[in-house]
Amino acid sequence: MTNVTFPRKEFEKHIKLTKEVIDKISLFGTPLEKIDDKSIEIEVFPNRPDLIPLHGFIRGFKAFLGKEVGLKKYALEKPEKDNIVYVEKNVKDIRPYIACAIVKDINFDDEKIKEIIDLQEKLHITIGRDRKKAAIGIYPLEKIKLPIKYEARNPIDIRFKPLGHDKELNANQILNRHPTGKKYASLLKGYKKFPVFVDAEKNILSMPPILNSDETGKITEKTKSVFVECSGFDQNVLNKIINIIVTALSDMGGKIYQMHIQDKKNFISPDFEPEMMPVSIENTNRLLGLSLSEKDVRILLNKMGHDYKEGYAIIPPWRTDILHEVDLIEDIAIAYGYDKIEPEIPNLSTIGNELRESKIKNKISELLIGLGLIEISTYHLIKPEEAKKMKIQNPIEVQDSKTEYKILRPNLFIPGLRIISENIDAEYPQKIFEIGRVFTPDEKTETGIRENDSVLIALTPSNFTEAKQHLDYLLNSLGLDYTIKESETFGLIPGRTGKISISGKEIGYIGEVHPNTLKSWHLKMPLSTIELSLSEIYKQISKG
Repeated sequence: MTNVTFPRKEFEKHIKLTKEVIDKISLFGTPLEKIDDKSIEIEVFPNRPDLIPLHGFIRGFKAFLGKEVGLKKYALEKPEKDNIVYVEKNVKDIRPYIACAIVKDINFDDEKIKEIIDLQEKLHITIGRDRKKAAIGIYPLEKIKLPIKYEARNPIDIRFKPLGHDKELNANQILNRHPTGKKYASLLKGYKKFPVFVDAEKNILSMPPILNSDETGKITEKTKSVFVECSGFDQNVLNKIINIIVTALSDMGGKIYQMHIQDKKNFISPDFEPEMMPVSIENTNRLLGLSLSEKDVRILLNKMGHDYKEGYAIIPPWRTDILHEVDLIEDIAIAYGYDKIEPEIPNLSTIGNELRESKIKNKISELLIGLGLIEISTYHLIKPEEAKKMKIQNPIEVQDSKTEYKILRPNLFIPGLRIISENIDAEYPQKIFEIGRVFTPDEKTETGIRENDSVLIALTPSNFTEAKQHLDYLLNSLGLDYTIKESETFGLIPGRTGKISISGKEIGYIGEVHPNTLKSWHLKMPLSTIELSLSEIYKQISKG
């Protein structure tokens, strides 16, 4: 969740805040937190970053009120001669993707500058995952010589005055001395080279995802045109972020110019081509319990800023949350009004009871929390490079994934390693566990995928002996006898790894993580781990 505050005077230039309008703000899915004579504060859910800027919220809310419905069109000017960003190959293993734009003829004032800076920071925090997934830079165009180059350099060769600093520093000094550099230094940890944007006169504009140059990265009321860039790990996400920013600048009076991105795949940025997604009237009525006609669905989608044509919703290019038909149906429900949907009590007589498997999982969770472990919950999907790094055979890939996470996780070890690698600068020892679903190929099942529950325990710094103490306590507390037989498991140290069995049936492994694995995940401390399949544990406890 993120709270945004809009100046009431600016808000009411577009929408008069009558009692009826105020009541509808929360019905739009943006709870009203506070309103007074000077400002209005609302809560924006993380799935709607397009509503963070004032003009983005006005655009969406006006449609919801029925004032300016349908997909808003923005003019895009074709790239001018030097509107080019050259992407060098050496950034591909560091921060591989970018999206860029130029916006001209903006009349900045103090309020507009505050809005853009606030938008940038809130996008960093939400969809940018605190700059891990995406980082944004905005620069006065008059201080830049086009074209731009995006490349990686040795830290010692990166020298510029960081934003808010009057002395030139190299990259290592920035990460060690500058407050922003120290805060985000972990995002570049383990890399021998760092990414930079450089203009045609070889001036460094920024070192993403850390900070801009003080000489080229500060917007003032004198700024009339800006260069906007976004770098990260998911091209689709970067495109959406750029679209959110430049449409906000366009609504401030700016004119958007596209840029040539000269990469392995040359493309034009930004791209406002809307996505088309089928939406079924039958599915909509079934899920919402309504009897809407196709005309009703079109009108309701229009109220949420979409167009509709012949069974397809035409989705705004700044919407990040529409991944499936159910997301469109949710929009239809919001436009219809949740307050108008009458709940019905099902005509069923049942007695609820907790599943046996749930009781066992809860027991395991209680036991591990009692040992001082922290429970984590990670995505069911992992990244292709993570699967490749851990030599996963026959990975199950999600078709047409819209994020960098594309592979169904075959174990909990991989996401566990990711969590620890993202927290290498946190306090030690770190003791975590996860109980969750894992996926393996199985042609005998209807879907071709077998799903099983697993439990992962990861301890750092730790060794085999400490891990075995945790295993003893857990299985003994569950009333289970087990054996360990020396074995080899990829990613673990031979001779310090064993297979765990109950009643002759293998249920998992225990071991110390191999130094090469630690290095590949940029981990600092020795790590021991246990992963158990819960399927056999369910059976054994049931027998007992």
